[in-house]
Amino acid sequence: MATELNPDGVKRILCVVAHPDDLEYGVSTAVAAWTAAGIEVNYLLLTAGEAGMQREPEVVGPLRVREQRDACDIVGVSDLTVLDFPDGHLVEGLELRRAIAGHIRKIRPDVVVATNFEVEVSWGINHVDHRVVGLATADAIRDAGTRWIFREELGELEPWSAGRLLIGGYGDDEVDAFVDVTGEALDKGVASLEAHKEYLADLPDHPKPAEFIPAMAKGLGEKVGVEAAIGFRSFEM
Repeated sequence: MATELNPDGVKRILCVVAHPDDLEYGVSTAVAAWTAAGIEVNYLLLTAGEAGMQREPEVVGPLRVREQRDACDIVGVSDLTVLDFPDGHLVEGLELRRAIAGHIRKIRPDVVVATNFEVEVSWGINHVDHRVVGLATADAIRDAGTRWIFREELGELEPWSAGRLLIGGYGDDEVDAFVDVTGEALDKGVASLEAHKEYLADLPDHPKPAEFIPAMAKGLGEKVGVEAAIGFRSFEM
């Protein structure tokens, strides 16, 4: 049975994903709950998601970053950093780990959040960028806390050890921790996905956020004894 995450002592959280909108499929409801509780939440995106629509990447990238900023405003995230790795071409390796580790040392979060990076997920085969970024994030947490890793490149940034990794995007029976997102946090989470208006308009068969996100949150909430919840797998680092 999943247990409720205790936010005591958590001052800063860093969420690391591949694309705009990756956090809006449930995790942003928890972000809204965290920011309402006074926790600073930062987003790091490795790409601008420029390959995610049926338009030229030069047009799509800036558009999707604007929509992500709108989504951030809704859930109380003021710090959004978008790197320029190429969408759809992310590969495992030191370059990606170095970039994430550097940001962890800069932000100095107590908790790092990633999304499911398994190959096989409930909706099919996971996107390659999701797999690569999730694994790189898990590795970069340890890199960031080790002085002798990336010592030349990140020498000006002091090591930082985040205490916990939370991974979203798992089924109700796979999570071991949850955040109560009842009420305003759930509403803001729905609105944050709706903020990706042009992206969603490019996906005519995509379900409406107001239909599936509340259903998902209320399904887990029923199991853990609250009205609505978002679940994570939690790892002490």
